[in-house]
Amino acid sequence: MSNIKLFETAQIRSVWDEDANRWYFAIVDVVQVLTDSVNPTDYLKKLRKRDPELGSYLGTNCPQVAMRTDSGVQRQTLAGSVEHLLRLIQSIPSPKAEPFKRWLAQVGYERLQEIENPELAAQRMRAIYQSKGYSPEWIEKRVRGIAIRDELTGEWQKRGVKEQREYAILTAEISKATFGMTPSEYRDLKELDKTGDNLRDHMTDLELIFTMLGEASTTEITRQHDAQGFGPNRSAARAGGKVAGNARRDLERKSGRKVATAQNYKQLPEAEVRKRIPKNKIKTGAAP
Repeated sequence: MSNIKLFETAQIRSVWDEDANRWYFAIVDVVQVLTDSVNPTDYLKKLRKRDPELGSYLGTNCPQVAMRTDSGVQRQTLAGSVEHLLRLIQSIPSPKAEPFKRWLAQVGYERLQEIENPELAAQRMRAIYQSKGYSPEWIEKRVRGIAIRDELTGEWQKRGVKEQREYAILTAEISKATFGMTPSEYRDLKELDKTGDNLRDHMTDLELIFTMLGEASTTEITRQHDAQGFGPNRSAARAGGKVAGNARRDLERKSGRKVATAQNYKQLPEAEVRKRIPKNKIKTGAAP
């Protein structure tokens, strides 16, 4: 989930990583806030040269995350978590350092509120999706799917799955068993940008439902088999996805329609597409 957060009057691009359960902030935006530089990109380059230890730290620990530029283009942007930003602040003498630290604490506090009160997070999420043109029916499924995903990743964390690469592999196993496609292949079907478009934000009701079934089934199997470590959790992911895949194929046989579609909501918002479904047949993609 992408966001623009305000520090005083400045905009800071941020992305919530559902797998890692943390915010990532555009480092160049943070530099601009702290320094008031007219060219924060150049300032950051010079800072990394002047402080090799910082440069190495940022290069090693901070990922490149797709974020939208002022012109609306999605570009890979160096991003940091709260921990990374606190290290950055140490190298930038700024009167805004302490206010910025308090701002980071507030952002973290809001997230803690949402963890303690999931309904608060759901309310905020509903408002965001409603503003983007999604229908109430779709929003309820998407919010529920996020909760199910959080429950699954929580199990993975408790069971020794820590690395981002492992999360991606397990997610791909569930998707392959559920839909016959990895998330990357699914994005190709829907003609989505591989870094800028969230696949689940372009899923239909049924696609969301079967995604939820695959992940909820994986969570249950993981618990019942007490999967520990990457290998056993990978087996559980395949088994959970298979439950959803069998249900999908059964529905397709009885309905005569494929569940996985090429439909996306890049040109028209979901609520508008929903209105047109009875009139215009949705283009479907091949699914095994």
